[in-house]
Amino acid sequence: MAIDPLGPASALAPTGHGVERVDTRYLEGLIGYNARRAALAVIEVFLARMAPYGLRPVDFSILSLITHNPGITARQLCATLGVLPPNMVGMVNRFDGRGLIERRPHPRDRRAHGLHLTSEGLALMIEAERTAEQLEKDVAHKLTLAQQQTLMDLLQKIYL
Repeated sequence: MAIDPLGPASALAPTGHGVERVDTRYLEGLIGYNARRAALAVIEVFLARMAPYGLRPVDFSILSLITHNPGITARQLCATLGVLPPNMVGMVNRFDGRGLIERRPHPRDRRAHGLHLTSEGLALMIEAERTAEQLEKDVAHKLTLAQQQTLMDLLQKIYL
């Protein structure tokens, strides 16, 4: 979508009249605005549905990566998710304290630990991922499966 042809905001003079209908055309022509609005809509539902599991979006992402990559290191999690190491340490400690993960010696790096789900962590993630799958269906119900795949492909072209 093209940027609004009305030009920059500095070219618009205030009229002193009230606004009857908000003109969002300029913002709706920006990728960042649309991506953020879509993310906010999804995150709002995500937060509500993940509250019973005590998971925030970053928590879910970390635990999902551990679920699908047993033995992943905290360093690998940081690199994959763009999380700073000091923040990751706190999150891993919190998961450990909740009994969701355990640290095991890394088979090739004596300085590192592989992260693994406990049976409690696995049970939680089976339910949480099932909830996430239903959430995806619910928030994307206006899109065909092909449109959903195209949307994911396009978004990934921006950040990968």
